[in-house]
Amino acid sequence: MTEIPATPSPFTFDPATTALVIIDMQRDFLLPGGFGESLGNDVALLRTVIEPLAGVLACARAAGITVIHTREGHLPDLSDCPPSKLRRGNPAQRIGDPGRFGRILIRGEYGHDIIDELAPLAGETVIDKPGKGAFYATELATVLRQHSIATLLVAGVTTEVCVHTTVREANDRGYECLVVADCVGSYFPEFQRVGLSMISAQGAIFGWVADSADVIAALGTTAPVTA
Repeated sequence: MTEIPATPSPFTFDPATTALVIIDMQRDFLLPGGFGESLGNDVALLRTVIEPLAGVLACARAAGITVIHTREGHLPDLSDCPPSKLRRGNPAQRIGDPGRFGRILIRGEYGHDIIDELAPLAGETVIDKPGKGAFYATELATVLRQHSIATLLVAGVTTEVCVHTTVREANDRGYECLVVADCVGSYFPEFQRVGLSMISAQGAIFGWVADSADVIAALGTTAPVTA
């Protein structure tokens, strides 16, 4: 077992049954000119996540921990996008409309894919999800069972939306979650602060929170997991 200093208490996990889940680090959300910026957001606030997350990802790979990436997006015909979601955003630029990086949040478009700095390696699972949570209408639960996963290290964007929804879904399914504080980001600093506090409140009601430096230090002491 490996221990990470965390809030509200040390987090103990078995690397052999742990997955790093990286949520929606996509060009549409993180690149200047993408969908996120078209909504009036400052993408620089999300881009602070890239460097620490790249460090955690490298350590997880070196330790042989299962790595799972997710991408939020929809089929080209939008048949999996409910009208209530389709109506969100700038009326002149909504999901499925042409954007700087192709049709916004459409699978197969340049903007839908993961940023180069965190690109999945061959063999790493990529989950395409139509909703905020990574379990809804996806194969994630099946993938976790196949790998005998019990614990999730969670990173990605945005903290209060897709990260929070996924952690809550995981908690309801019996997974222990640790959210890496500087590897999750929000367009709204106050949402970032409160979102992290909500996760670890009341004795880790949804999960634990730790900094990437502590996660990297713990992973660095982990013998590589073998299949």
